[in-house]
Amino acid sequence: MRRVRLAFIADIHGNHDALAAVLADIQTQGADLLYVNGDVVNRGPDSVRAVETLLNLPTPPTFVLGNHDDLMRLWLTRDSTLPGDWFEDPFWAATAWSAGQLDQAGLIAPLLTWPMTQRLSWSGLPTIELAHGTAAHYRESLSQHTPEQRLTELLDEADVQVLIGSHTHKPMVRAVEGGRLVLNTGAVGAPFNEDPRAQYLLLDSVQGMEQGRWKATLRAVPYDRSGVLGRFESSGLLREGGVSAEIFREEVRLARSLYTPYWMWTAEGGKPRTTETWRQFQAEFPERFL
Repeated sequence: MRRVRLAFIADIHGNHDALAAVLADIQTQGADLLYVNGDVVNRGPDSVRAVETLLNLPTPPTFVLGNHDDLMRLWLTRDSTLPGDWFEDPFWAATAWSAGQLDQAGLIAPLLTWPMTQRLSWSGLPTIELAHGTAAHYRESLSQHTPEQRLTELLDEADVQVLIGSHTHKPMVRAVEGGRLVLNTGAVGAPFNEDPRAQYLLLDSVQGMEQGRWKATLRAVPYDRSGVLGRFESSGLLREGGVSAEIFREEVRLARSLYTPYWMWTAEGGKPRTTETWRQFQAEFPERFL
C-alpha cells in the first residue's frame, strides 16, 4: 500500500499570513491532498484573499462548510435563523464588514457549494468523517471535554473509525475505545491554546499486518503576526467593525478565546455589548490579557 499523507486545515478566519505559512509548511511536508475544514472567513481582515488563495491553488483542496462561512450567507440574506436585532446592533459590525467584502468580490457563491461533511476512504485504511463541528451540527465541538459516550455515538452513527473536527481552535488527538480516533485540527488563523503559531493536522497512513492505520501529527508553524495585526487597522476592519473587531484582534494577539467569555459575561449580567462593557471586562479579568 502506497503511503498517503493528508493535510487538514481549518479556522483560518481571514488571516492570510497564517494561511500562507501553513501552505508553505504543507508543501515542505509533502502532503498528497489538502482538506479545508471550514471557517476560512470572518473575524480577520483577509477573508477575500484567503478564499482566493485556496480556490487558486494548483491542486484544488476539498472543502467543508464552517459556521462562519455559512454566517456570511445568513447575514447577507437576513436569514430568519439569526436574531433580527443583530442586523442593527453595532456589535455585529465586523461580521457585516466581512460579509460585504466577500459579496463585493463575488465570493459568496463558492462558499455555498461546500458540504457539511466529507467521508474519506482508502482501501485498507480506516474510514474518516470530516466535519467542522460534527455531522450533527457545525457548532458541536470535539474536544477533551466531550463525553466519550457522545464520541462513541458519533463514530457509530457515521460507521467510521476516525472523526476529524475543528471549531474549538484547540488541537487534539484522542483515542476512543476500540482503537478509534477523534481528532481536532486546531486553528490556522486564531488558535485558542495560547500558542500563537498557525496550527494544523497531518495524517499519515501506516501499514499494519492485516490493515493499515492512521498516524496523526499536530503541526504548529511560526509566522510574523505583525502584518495581520496591522491590517485590522489598515483594512478598515477595526474602524468599521468596532468592539467585535477589537476582540478578534486581541484573540490573534493572545492566542486565547475572548469573544465567547465576554459574550457569556454580558449575557449573565444583562449588559449591552459595547466598548464600555468591553473595557469593564478587561478590567475585571486582567489575567486574560497578559
